[in-house]
Amino acid sequence: MLQDIERYLACPHCAEPLALAGRTLGCPRGHSFDQAKQGYVSLLAGDAHTGTGDTADMVSARADFLAAGHYRPIAEALADAAAGADGLVADLGAGTGHYLAHVLTALGGDLPGAALDISKYALRRAAKAHPRIGAVVCDAWRPLPLLDDSADVLLNVFAPRNGPEIRRVLRPGGRLLLVAPTSRHLRELVAGLGLLSVDEDKERRIDEKLSPWLTRTGQVEVEFTLRLSRADAAAVVAMGPNAWHTDPQRLADALDALPEPVEVTGSVRLSTYR
Repeated sequence: MLQDIERYLACPHCAEPLALAGRTLGCPRGHSFDQAKQGYVSLLAGDAHTGTGDTADMVSARADFLAAGHYRPIAEALADAAAGADGLVADLGAGTGHYLAHVLTALGGDLPGAALDISKYALRRAAKAHPRIGAVVCDAWRPLPLLDDSADVLLNVFAPRNGPEIRRVLRPGGRLLLVAPTSRHLRELVAGLGLLSVDEDKERRIDEKLSPWLTRTGQVEVEFTLRLSRADAAAVVAMGPNAWHTDPQRLADALDALPEPVEVTGSVRLSTYR
């Protein structure tokens, strides 16, 4: 809930601290932001942002796929990596809040969680994913609406990474837990359905972009086998960037040609940065 994270929030216009009065966040300079009836608050500053994020259809597909437990090994690895957290856990590109909710549940106690995303459709779900999640609409490529040194752990799962802002909001000793796919991730669907592939050089490029602000201190590979129905495979396409790049009729024909169930490789790297 917003009450759990208000003390960590910063005004997107002036960077002053925000405080909650009723259903409205306000700063000392008079800027105010009303909480939507679905539970999230928008802290986008003006109209100059990079997009609207995931659509309602993309969010629905992702919610169903994640609820079925297909990516549970990723959620469990994140929870293990977040062990020992004793402050705010924020998720940049939180989507439906699935991973943040899993981490907060595993950590126990009363730690607050901030779900940050640009998609209102996703944050409607994130606001209800866990009782200690506060959901905030923001743009990952602009100054984040968090105070300096406010987050103990920041999650980033298949999401944009803004190095200088991540460094600013992490408190001294804080950790970024970053999940990115390897070139083996979903390789059977990449071949069978003609999906976007992952660049084998992705890890190096991530390190280069983050290295001015953060140091990688650990890394684990999480690899597992998924047994997917054709409907599950269709959801994988619909819930991510492939939704923008796939011809519907060609996809339908390719899905019909898949065995059922189809065994698919899940393969990601979970990197810890400080």
